[in-house]
Amino acid sequence: MSGFERHTTTGHVIANFSGFEADLLRSLASQLVELLRNEAAVPRDDLDPFEALMDFSGPTNEPEDPVLQRLFPTAYQDDEQAAAEFRRFTEGTLRDGKSRSAEAIIDALEEAGLPPELTEDGLVIDVELTAAQGESWLRSFTDVRLALATRLGVEEGDEEYWYHLPDDDPRGQAHEIYEWVGYLQETLVDALTS
Repeated sequence: MSGFERHTTTGHVIANFSGFEADLLRSLASQLVELLRNEAAVPRDDLDPFEALMDFSGPTNEPEDPVLQRLFPTAYQDDEQAAAEFRRFTEGTLRDGKSRSAEAIIDALEEAGLPPELTEDGLVIDVELTAAQGESWLRSFTDVRLALATRLGVEEGDEEYWYHLPDDDPRGQAHEIYEWVGYLQETLVDALTS
């Protein structure tokens, strides 16, 4: 995979993924959606649109999961009440937006031909994204990388540690996925801004 490039005729961004790469991206996006939907801040689907817009009954406590804490940090470290109010008014909407961005990755990959279950070798998935779709993917790549970094305990300047792990260490393999998503993110930024 060579990353994202700008299509000279349409101005869209394009990428070619192997079936394995596309399936891995779908899996990462699906796991992110599941994480975002599994705590109390799940948006309610049973409200009419106006009621949903005016619903400020979101969570007031910091999430328990460290990844969710990283994705939804406390806005006011020194004011618990202000932090709870801010979270109540914003977290549900933020979760919904992050979930929609991850779902956009899944949808685009499946629309490009990724089957529900990957069974054939040599499958290539060609993805073409508008600028708006590309920006949505970028947001989701950021969330996926934050989730992986949090789970792995990645810290700034610790590259040597990761490069010296044995090849069969699953943490090293997960770190390679973290770096790969970073590569995709970087090439997507370049393609969108060129």
